[in-house]
Amino acid sequence: MLPYLLLSSLLFSAGLAAALLRRNAILVLVGIELMLNAANLNFIVFWKFGPHPESMAPVLFVLFSIAIAAAEAGVGLALILLVYRHFKTTNVDELNLLKG
Repeated sequence: MLPYLLLSSLLFSAGLAAALLRRNAILVLVGIELMLNAANLNFIVFWKFGPHPESMAPVLFVLFSIAIAAAEAGVGLALILLVYRHFKTTNVDELNLLKG
């Protein structure tokens, strides 16, 4: 159980570092996806080594989470493409001109 939790914490740390330290919007989105995958790995580990591994509810929760992450990635990439077409950059520091 411990190696899986260490891997999950490493994935989450790498995703958090990518989301906070990178200036490219696509790499920020990749960092968020890494954090979501780390959370899914935690769900599976705690289900597998938990008191009731015969229950399938955590697996369904993880599948639902994967579907939501895929939709989030699609919408995020579409927004990044629209911003790139308008501003010709994906640098998040240069996107302070967005006004409603």
